[in-house]
Amino acid sequence: MAVLLQKGSKKLLNAWAFYDWANSVYSLTIASAIFPLFYGALFREAGIEKIEVFGGEIARGPLITYVTSAAFLVISVLTPLLSGIADFVGNKKVFLKFFCYLGALSSIGLYWFSLEHIYTSLLVYFFGLIGFWGSLVFYNSYLPDVAFPEQQDSISAKGYSLGYIGSVLLLLLNLAMIMKYEWFGFSGAGEPTKISFILVGIWWVVFSQYSFYYLPKGNDNRQKIRKEVLFNGFKELKKVWGLLRENIRLKRYLVAFFVYSMGVQTVMLVASYFAEEELAWESDSQRTTGLIISILLIQLVAVLGATLTSKASAKFGNIKTLIGINIIWVLVCCYAYFVVTPQQFYITASIVGLVMGGIQALSRSTYSKFLPETKDTASFFSFYDVAEKIGIVIGMFLYGFIAQLTGSMRSSIVILGVIFLAGVFLLLKVPRKTT
Repeated sequence: MAVLLQKGSKKLLNAWAFYDWANSVYSLTIASAIFPLFYGALFREAGIEKIEVFGGEIARGPLITYVTSAAFLVISVLTPLLSGIADFVGNKKVFLKFFCYLGALSSIGLYWFSLEHIYTSLLVYFFGLIGFWGSLVFYNSYLPDVAFPEQQDSISAKGYSLGYIGSVLLLLLNLAMIMKYEWFGFSGAGEPTKISFILVGIWWVVFSQYSFYYLPKGNDNRQKIRKEVLFNGFKELKKVWGLLRENIRLKRYLVAFFVYSMGVQTVMLVASYFAEEELAWESDSQRTTGLIISILLIQLVAVLGATLTSKASAKFGNIKTLIGINIIWVLVCCYAYFVVTPQQFYITASIVGLVMGGIQALSRSTYSKFLPETKDTASFFSFYDVAEKIGIVIGMFLYGFIAQLTGSMRSSIVILGVIFLAGVFLLLKVPRKTT
């Protein structure tokens, strides 16, 4: 049975932030580090670069971006409806648990990923994305419920920091099994690589229980679920949309977030696939070691980045800080276009890590601060998440389409630079108020 804690209490804030520790292992191991290596190795070992899907041939890089884009399209359609229902019946924790367990079980299911059963395998990957990102809708919506405005920047940054630290710890264990497989009684790196997917699912489920124990069920509504509840979700969305139109600052910020988040999330999701395919690695072992080094750099530097960004926002304001970070992203894209060697990629990874954790944490807390006083936080955060997800759909599709069209992922980086530049101009249009 959950324990009821006062809003703003240290234990409640820590319980909320700890969910980042639980679920971020998916983002690192599956989305960024080990699965991209595993995915690329499957194609290399089979001696193929393209695969027939629904009567057409698609290269392995664009294929995974299209599947990712499709998953986010489904998420963007589902989450507004689910958030409205969660606010209406007051049980957002149920939805948080459902998507958590869906993602964790799908992670475990990747153990059986193979080219021989590519449709089923990609479907499991598809559901893993839905589980991870779907749970974030309800996790993020808890922020204004558990923290007062003056606490939100710091606890949001703490959540990301815990996530980065926890995910690195599990990654190091997985890497030890893969790189030194003989120590663990394996005959090769293949089996421990697949076991790492199982460990992600177990870690996610086990550590999320601490958050589930202390987080409140939801708001004070106690209405029973009726057929009308389904339509109530659409009514809630219409009401929120009306409030967004009246709140110029919130509306303009959401538009800016939609644009620059498109770039941030696309970089997060494709960076490893880009490095695995486009860089001049001398051998497969160097590719594995190099990618892991770059991912660890991003994760460790991101802890510092989230903290520095929180301090910068306190001194300069949230919007000015976000503008500065977006300018750095533009410069990163310009440099990344010319990256060829692993050493150059390490430099890029370090800078990306510094701005990645910061922009995510600050974006979430800035939106939370701009919200009007309301109990329907899940509905408002569904708009935030839908903006992010639709942005990912567009960003991933554009990235994959250009890569498929030109035969190189490098060409797609130009589009990302333009996206971040547009984000700068849109943030400049957000009305200046103390944030």
